[in-house]
Amino acid sequence: MAMATQTGLPLFVLGRDADPHSEKGVDCPGELPPASDPDLVERARKAKEALGDRLFVLGHHYQRDEVIQFADVTGDSFKLARQAAARPEAEFIVFCGVHFMAESADILTAETQKVILPDLAAGCSMADMATFDQVEECWESLEDAGLADQVIPVTYMNSSADIKAFCGRNGGAVCTSSNAKRALDWAFERGEFKRGEKVLFLPDQHLGRNTAVLEMGMSLDDCVVWNPHRPNGGLTQEQLDRARMILWKGHCSVHGRFTAESVDDVRRRIPGVNVLVHPECKHEVVLKADHVGSTEHIIKMLEAAPAGSSWAIGTELNLVKRLAVMFPDKNVSFLDKTVCYCSTMNRIDLPHLVWALESLALGEVVNQITVDDDTAHWARVALDRMLALP
Repeated sequence: MAMATQTGLPLFVLGRDADPHSEKGVDCPGELPPASDPDLVERARKAKEALGDRLFVLGHHYQRDEVIQFADVTGDSFKLARQAAARPEAEFIVFCGVHFMAESADILTAETQKVILPDLAAGCSMADMATFDQVEECWESLEDAGLADQVIPVTYMNSSADIKAFCGRNGGAVCTSSNAKRALDWAFERGEFKRGEKVLFLPDQHLGRNTAVLEMGMSLDDCVVWNPHRPNGGLTQEQLDRARMILWKGHCSVHGRFTAESVDDVRRRIPGVNVLVHPECKHEVVLKADHVGSTEHIIKMLEAAPAGSSWAIGTELNLVKRLAVMFPDKNVSFLDKTVCYCSTMNRIDLPHLVWALESLALGEVVNQITVDDDTAHWARVALDRMLALP
């Protein structure tokens, strides 16, 4: 119930209500002040210069511009982790991204390398939607239902090292948004474990559903959603017996905000617009889009697009705004009217980066991300299975 304040404006209890008349827009009114003290730019430059080849800075596409300017390489999470592994001479890997990405970098890099996350609070809401205990409980339920021996677990890269290791131990693999179909094809063809009739897909239900239905020819009836907060996932034995895809009830807080109405609205506003969305978007959004693809695919499509063409992009706003600057000959806009930054990605700001770089330059290792040996071994098994995909 909304309560009136002295100004007459409603005060809403968090999560219980909303004001449909609140202002929406992809930009805040007016010009924002500088993101950080300009002196920080020079401090970051000096600290990076002092570290020289001992340092390698990774910047995920969703990072803010003030951080991206100091990245040696930009890309998606897996590309960046592999880039770090290819630089064994770099003693320090500073990962401007989120926690699961830094874990993957630690798993893939040498023992002599240290992976640093400038802000330990930079997590991923999607990855946090599937905890190790919850997934273990799910697996036990599948065993009790007599189905575990038919199931191959496949986890999206956007998951914790614990979940990757779970998949490694149980004959499964990791996938990215680019190779999800190949990973699922592999899982359904498995012979080594006499399994492959069903897949438990973690933790993003939308990527799993969109891949299964739109790329593999399954029906929505082949997919069920496992809710870790309900007994037996909220599913009956009959539903589990019938299912081919057991989708974890997880989603991306950014891509999950886009709606079918967003697509309809942008088509009304921009005649001839091409709607390009990430496969983490809801199924009904993907169905209405013209093109669907990973972050790298989105960038490549914009690179190849003809001058003068119009594009509405359904992905994180930092990237969309950067694409608009990169391709001034094209009309690039955000799919929705509502601001849609990734709040945890944005925790890596210039003050945190400067603190991390200056600490390293002074010989103090801060915010090192380490994965224990057993977890790293089994997570690497799952990653190697993905790398071996045809």
